[in-house]
Amino acid sequence: MSPAESPRATWRTHALLVAGLALCAAAFWFELRRAEGGNTLSWAYVFEWPLLAVFAVYIWWRVQHGEPRPRRARREPGLAPEYDAMRQAWLDHQAHSAAGDDEDHDPPR
Repeated sequence: MSPAESPRATWRTHALLVAGLALCAAAFWFELRRAEGGNTLSWAYVFEWPLLAVFAVYIWWRVQHGEPRPRRARREPGLAPEYDAMRQAWLDHQAHSAAGDDEDHDPPR
């Protein structure tokens, strides 16, 4: 059952997003204070927490709206028309070889 079908599950998903965003904001603020205090490693976390919040919003959106509609199937690249005769000759050769009609060639040793 998707969250769109159950109001209770939808509210739970919204509450989880809000809690996650609050945690990301608090962690961002904490790491920013540490980075400004001279902890150079904290600068990495200052940028990491907002990215994590964006990812949480993306996941929340995907949960709420489900899978995107399927993409059109990619068409296999076709053979250029000028090579049709060559392809047909190859297929004839394959059929000829599979039938065991290779009398004019020596078998491999």
